Amino acid sequence: MIRVAGLHMPSLTRATGWLNSEPLTSESLRGQVVLVDFWTLTCINWLRTEPYLRAWSRAYRDDGLVVLGVHTPEFSFEHDTDRIRLAIQDREIDYPVVVDNDYGVWTAFANHYWPALYFVDRAGVIQDHHYGEGRYEQSEQVIQRLLGIERELVSTSVEGVGVEAGADWTQLRTPETYLGYARGEQSDRWWLNGEWKTRQEYAVLQRAGGGIEFRFHARDAHLVLSSRHREPIPFRVSLDGKAPGDSHGVDVDADGNGLLREGRMYQLVRQPGRVQERTLEITFLEPGAEAYAFTFG
Repeated sequence: MIRVAGLHMPSLTRATGWLNSEPLTSESLRGQVVLVDFWTLTCINWLRTEPYLRAWSRAYRDDGLVVLGVHTPEFSFEHDTDRIRLAIQDREIDYPVVVDNDYGVWTAFANHYWPALYFVDRAGVIQDHHYGEGRYEQSEQVIQRLLGIERELVSTSVEGVGVEAGADWTQLRTPETYLGYARGEQSDRWWLNGEWKTRQEYAVLQRAGGGIEFRFHARDAHLVLSSRHREPIPFRVSLDGKAPGDSHGVDVDADGNGLLREGRMYQLVRQPGRVQERTLEITFLEPGAEAYAFTFG
């Protein structure tokens, strides 16, 4: 792993666009503490960190903190700037966001992870970094130290809701699973029903009525979906052959009905109470659905 602490903040000049801000430079940010956050809109690990980033941005903005989001896409459809704008709106992000479609900023930082946090002092030097979820109180303490302040932490009162809720790690036994041939792996835990074509990043449904079954053990089940069609694609979710009822996710009703409108991560299942192994089936009522990856929480 490349050592980043002690290095100056790399250049932002290879950004392909800016949202929520005019273009910024590493030089123009000198004199402020900067928290650089690498994210991509379909990443469940980033979604669960975002409530903390919003809280820190709002709590310490007047003290000299700039939270700087760098959106570097994992999947092709995440290059769409309008889709990034919608994600910013959905997540109520009001801090500057770099559009990094060509991985220029990602490469400049020698980054390899979503999410990844880099803590930059007022002199422009990276003093700390963290990859993935967790370590929220320690990260906030780093922010306070770089700002030269000490007060009650806001991290202790942050509580994510919906897809932003923290995972139930004690019950999460099913790993992230990709459906495209580039990273997909054969498994007896999931299978495609109906007529599908497998592409590098995703599997795309050719005829209405096809679906995916997945045997999983986790509180939450999510699926990254997209479509090239202009019209929404209705889908239906079942658990162990029945409507999900009170185990439905935020993108599905109790009867299992959902609608694929735009490319993003869809929460299909959230089990209340005792978590147990279940068989999830999602059936699409029209062709054209592109299924990228299952994630769990």
